[in-house]
Amino acid sequence: MRFLLDANMPHSTLVVFAEHGHTAEHVRDIGIGDAPDEEIAARARADAAVLVTRDLDFADVRSYPPEAAPGILVLRVADDWTARRITALVGQFLTMETLVARIPDHLVILNQNHVRFRPALG
Repeated sequence: MRFLLDANMPHSTLVVFAEHGHTAEHVRDIGIGDAPDEEIAARARADAAVLVTRDLDFADVRSYPPEAAPGILVLRVADDWTARRITALVGQFLTMETLVARIPDHLVILNQNHVRFRPALG
Protein backbone atom coordinates (compact mmCIF):
# COMPACT_ATOMS: atom_id res chain seq x y z
CA MET A 1 0.00 0.00 0.00
CA ARG A 2 1.16 3.56 -0.67
CA PHE A 3 1.21 6.23 2.03
CA LEU A 4 1.81 9.98 1.98
CA LEU A 5 2.97 11.46 5.28
CA ASP A 6 1.86 14.99 6.09
CA ALA A 7 4.34 17.62 7.31
CA ASN A 8 3.28 17.08 10.93
CA MET A 9 4.42 13.45 10.84
CA PRO A 10 7.97 12.59 11.85
CA HIS A 11 10.21 11.88 8.88
CA SER A 12 11.56 8.89 10.80
CA THR A 13 8.16 7.21 10.45
CA LEU A 14 8.99 6.42 6.82
CA VAL A 15 11.20 3.56 8.01
CA VAL A 16 8.37 1.75 9.79
CA PHE A 17 6.25 1.74 6.64
CA ALA A 18 9.12 0.20 4.67
CA GLU A 19 9.66 -2.39 7.41
CA HIS A 20 6.07 -3.52 6.92
CA GLY A 21 6.35 -3.73 3.14
CA HIS A 22 4.65 -0.46 2.26
CA THR A 23 5.75 2.48 0.13
CA ALA A 24 5.72 5.87 1.84
CA GLU A 25 6.73 9.41 0.94
CA HIS A 26 6.92 12.50 3.10
CA VAL A 27 5.45 15.76 1.77
CA ARG A 28 8.70 17.58 2.57
CA ASP A 29 10.64 15.20 0.32
CA ILE A 30 8.40 15.92 -2.67
CA GLY A 31 8.32 19.69 -2.28
CA ILE A 32 4.85 20.22 -0.82
CA GLY A 33 5.69 20.46 2.87
CA ASP A 34 4.21 23.95 3.09
CA ALA A 35 1.27 23.28 0.78
CA PRO A 36 -2.33 23.85 1.91
CA ASP A 37 -4.37 20.85 3.01
CA GLU A 38 -6.34 20.74 -0.25
CA GLU A 39 -3.15 20.38 -2.29
CA ILE A 40 -1.81 17.64 -0.04
CA ALA A 41 -5.12 15.76 -0.24
CA ALA A 42 -5.12 16.14 -4.04
CA ARG A 43 -1.58 14.76 -4.23
CA ALA A 44 -2.56 11.75 -2.10
CA ARG A 45 -5.51 11.07 -4.42
CA ALA A 46 -3.37 11.49 -7.55
CA ASP A 47 -0.75 9.08 -6.19
CA ALA A 48 -3.39 6.64 -4.84
CA ALA A 49 -1.74 7.03 -1.44
CA VAL A 50 -3.29 6.90 2.00
CA LEU A 51 -2.74 10.25 3.70
CA VAL A 52 -1.19 9.93 7.17
CA THR A 53 -1.53 13.03 9.34
CA ARG A 54 -2.00 14.47 12.80
CA ASP A 55 -4.07 17.33 11.34
CA LEU A 56 -7.64 16.94 12.61
CA ASP A 57 -8.94 19.03 9.69
CA PHE A 58 -8.60 15.86 7.60
CA ALA A 59 -11.03 14.11 9.97
CA ASP A 60 -13.84 16.36 8.70
CA VAL A 61 -15.67 14.00 6.34
CA ARG A 62 -17.59 16.91 4.82
CA SER A 63 -14.38 18.45 3.53
CA TYR A 64 -12.47 15.22 2.96
CA PRO A 65 -14.96 12.41 2.30
CA PRO A 66 -13.18 9.09 2.87
CA GLU A 67 -14.83 7.41 -0.10
CA ALA A 68 -13.22 10.02 -2.38
CA ALA A 69 -9.72 9.17 -1.20
CA PRO A 70 -7.44 6.16 -1.10
CA GLY A 71 -7.86 6.48 2.67
CA ILE A 72 -6.99 8.89 5.45
CA LEU A 73 -5.20 7.85 8.64
CA VAL A 74 -5.43 10.52 11.35
CA LEU A 75 -3.37 10.10 14.50
CA ARG A 76 -4.95 11.63 17.60
CA VAL A 77 -2.03 11.98 19.94
CA ALA A 78 -0.91 14.69 22.32
CA ASP A 79 1.25 17.49 20.94
CA ASP A 80 4.08 16.49 23.24
CA TRP A 81 4.45 12.99 21.78
CA THR A 82 7.97 12.36 20.53
CA ALA A 83 8.82 11.08 17.06
CA ARG A 84 9.81 7.76 18.62
CA ARG A 85 6.43 7.37 20.31
CA ILE A 86 4.50 8.30 17.15
CA THR A 87 6.57 5.89 15.08
CA ALA A 88 5.95 3.11 17.61
CA LEU A 89 2.18 3.69 17.45
CA VAL A 90 2.20 3.60 13.65
CA GLY A 91 4.34 0.46 13.72
CA GLN A 92 1.94 -1.21 16.13
CA PHE A 93 -0.99 -0.34 13.85
CA LEU A 94 0.81 -1.67 10.77
CA THR A 95 1.15 -5.08 12.41
CA MET A 96 -2.65 -5.37 12.30
CA GLU A 97 -2.66 -6.33 8.63
CA THR A 98 -6.39 -7.03 8.41
CA LEU A 99 -7.14 -3.49 9.63
CA VAL A 100 -4.52 -1.92 7.38
CA ALA A 101 -6.07 -3.70 4.39
CA ARG A 102 -9.41 -2.04 5.23
CA ILE A 103 -8.07 1.54 5.08
CA PRO A 104 -9.13 2.31 1.46
CA ASP A 105 -12.34 4.37 1.33
CA HIS A 106 -12.20 4.97 5.09
CA LEU A 107 -11.19 7.63 7.52
CA VAL A 108 -9.19 5.87 10.23
CA ILE A 109 -8.71 7.55 13.59
CA LEU A 110 -5.82 6.06 15.53
CA ASN A 111 -4.85 6.79 19.10
CA GLN A 112 -2.95 4.83 21.70
CA ASN A 113 -6.05 2.93 22.84
CA HIS A 114 -8.40 2.69 19.83
CA VAL A 115 -8.73 2.39 16.08
CA ARG A 116 -11.96 3.78 14.62
CA PHE A 117 -13.10 3.50 11.01
CA ARG A 118 -15.53 5.86 9.35
CA PRO A 119 -17.67 4.72 7.76
CA ALA A 120 -17.74 1.89 10.26
CA LEU A 121 -16.52 -1.51 9.14
CA GLY A 122 -19.37 -3.82 8.29
